[in-house]
Amino acid sequence: MDHIRNFSIIAHIDHGKSTLADRMIQMCGLISDREFKDQLLDTMDIERERGITIKSQTICLPYTAKDGKTYALNLVDTPGHVDFSYEVSRALASCEGALLIVDAAQGVEAQTLANLYLAMENDLEIIPVINKIDLPSAEPEAVSLQIEEDLGLDSSMIQLCSAKSGQGVDNIFEAIINYLPPPEGDPAKPLQILIFDANYDPYRGTIVSCRVINGSVRPGDLIMFMSTGARHRVEEVGIFRIKKQPCAHLQAGEVGYILAGIKSVSDARPGDTITHIDSPCSAALPGFKEILPVVFSSLYPIASDDYEDLAAALDKLQLNDAALSFQKDSSAALGFGFRCGFLGLLHLEVVQERLEREFDISLILTVPSVRYRFILSDRSELMVDNPAHFPDPSKITAIEEPYIRASILIPERYMGVVMTLCMERRGEHTKYHYPAPGRIEFTCELPLAEAIYDFYDRLKSITQGYGSFDYELLDYRASDLVKLDILVNGEVVDALSQLVHRSNARPRGLSACERLKDEIPRQMFKIAIQAAIGNTIIARTTISALRKDVTAKCYGGDITRKRKLLEKQKAGKKRMKTVGNVDIPQSAFLAVLKRDAE
Repeated sequence: MDHIRNFSIIAHIDHGKSTLADRMIQMCGLISDREFKDQLLDTMDIERERGITIKSQTICLPYTAKDGKTYALNLVDTPGHVDFSYEVSRALASCEGALLIVDAAQGVEAQTLANLYLAMENDLEIIPVINKIDLPSAEPEAVSLQIEEDLGLDSSMIQLCSAKSGQGVDNIFEAIINYLPPPEGDPAKPLQILIFDANYDPYRGTIVSCRVINGSVRPGDLIMFMSTGARHRVEEVGIFRIKKQPCAHLQAGEVGYILAGIKSVSDARPGDTITHIDSPCSAALPGFKEILPVVFSSLYPIASDDYEDLAAALDKLQLNDAALSFQKDSSAALGFGFRCGFLGLLHLEVVQERLEREFDISLILTVPSVRYRFILSDRSELMVDNPAHFPDPSKITAIEEPYIRASILIPERYMGVVMTLCMERRGEHTKYHYPAPGRIEFTCELPLAEAIYDFYDRLKSITQGYGSFDYELLDYRASDLVKLDILVNGEVVDALSQLVHRSNARPRGLSACERLKDEIPRQMFKIAIQAAIGNTIIARTTISALRKDVTAKCYGGDITRKRKLLEKQKAGKKRMKTVGNVDIPQSAFLAVLKRDAE
């Protein structure tokens, strides 16, 4: 066990985690130059297209140190986005140490701090690494000062490197061996294994990624999952190289995978403990704290026949993404579906894309919302995340919505536009300080509902990509909320209803009506699209009728004949309007989701 080191790479977005992992894999000779490609551990198409890490990935690196000893280094590459911080916290549970990477040009940013606190909660040894020292704008001395003052880490441990060119990476290997502690545990004790991730293989069942805390496991052993009591016989154990590499056994301190023909997805939940059936351990490991979803949206399959497939796909995806939660839901307009909870809007987009790509299911999403608290006249409290469950307005005493503390790091020159953006989104209690010359950390408290839509996109565009945004949930505060309904041809479309602040109701309603007008095809009769609060119409657009030329066959002749035909058409249109149903195309639901880009 002295020759094993388990460590994770943590950092803010785009500070070079995946690039450093690539360089370490190359230097250990795990892959030839011919087979090498950038972002080697980012295996999903969506990760490569967006250039971000979504899933944390593990790999075992064989490294021969300068003293001639060979070490097994288990590296976990983690995501940087705030929406995937739960992924980071699970990855850190399998490690004893972490490399905290800081960009030599950008310095310490919001997620750098958030990830540092996560690592400290897990009692990890931290090695600070300053990356991108080959950039023209790099300031390693200033960043070293920031690491010492803002993060309180020892500056003598700081490693300088350029992950792109490979400069300084060999010193990082030596620092890992010298500074990070070997894993603790006893191979002779009863088996205790922590599941930190799992995914589903259609041919081999559930593949469990795990860390062995005590004992050892080998093929043929009978194992039990402690939370469900499910029992299985181990078929294969192994370690993660570029591909899965089977081995004779896994023992205390090692990170690897287990295959045991687990067909039921619900058996292997991340955070569960695996033990032997014959000599079980005395107690299960504490596992991971439950994650609370922040943004809610309903998913409906476009073809109602796909409902069973969607249920199975969400089960398999939840195995791989423990932050996803869902329950059954139904809508008059869209049929049966699921109400899902996400950690943020990026998380929602990623889940939607993964369902469409990996499971080939076409989806419609409802307008994302957050969880509101209603205090009713009988003093009871009601938590509502779905506009369909909005209580009777006459019984509501008070409505409260969740607030967040947003911390935004920006160059000084963008202070004005960022402040304006926060004020537009009902921000309050704004404060700022200068962590470094020319950089401002701006904090303000604003409603979560205002931040989930396109706040991050707008921030990135007005700061030309230099703004970084992180948030934490604060509390619930009283607010003046109303339920905004969208009516098409006089009928409420429940899937388009949303809860909004009264001051935003008219612009939001008008925007939805305008978008629907562009998407709904014209009929033979007029269609009114209206936005309403209760019985009060606050916005309206009209789709004009298609008009068939009924007088085309009349050439010359008496005008009364033409008038008779037009009157007949008018009566027909009137009758059609009373019974005519309007089919709303799928694109219309998606159009309402996208906010105006003004």
